[in-house]
Amino acid sequence: MANLVQELNSLDFSVYIGGPLQAAVKAQHDASISQVNFIKEVGFVPSDEEEEPAALRYVDFNYKKSVPNPEYDPNATPETAVSRFIDAEVNLKVPFLTMLTIPALRIDEMTIDFNAKLNSVETQNTSSEFSGSASISAKFWKVKFNASASYKKTSSSTSTTERTYTLGVHVRAVNDELPAGLARIMDMLEDSISAVNE
Repeated sequence: MANLVQELNSLDFSVYIGGPLQAAVKAQHDASISQVNFIKEVGFVPSDEEEEPAALRYVDFNYKKSVPNPEYDPNATPETAVSRFIDAEVNLKVPFLTMLTIPALRIDEMTIDFNAKLNSVETQNTSSEFSGSASISAKFWKVKFNASASYKKTSSSTSTTERTYTLGVHVRAVNDELPAGLARIMDMLEDSISAVNE
């Protein structure tokens, strides 16, 4: 009969359990590197000089806005009165990073289901056959006796072990909150948004 305990002990659980875990760690590492590359490539303009830091990438908007007229005088006569508000061209400079969702993928949960199913079937067949014959003959006081016997035993056994392995990996990833340092930088960038009247 197959030794099922030995069969189970021969399984390399470091591959079945450790393999998906290592893949998850690598995926988390790749996601972090992807976040850094995204910020560098999208948020900054590379500098031609190696020693100079990269410049922050801005998006410029020009739009018209109604602003108070500096020449407005509430005590002016109708002949000299001017409009209280005038249209002015406004240039808005917005850091590009503040307009985008920065990828921050995090593996929140990972479940590994490994099932090993071993079925051992042993079949044994035994058959026996016995045959014999005897004969007696008498001829003028001479006795002739013949006897024969045969015995046959046949046995066969079959042992079969069926192995079934299933591996299920469930990974739940979420878009995590920005790290505290990066969140503070984003707040400073939002404070740097400026509107300039032209």
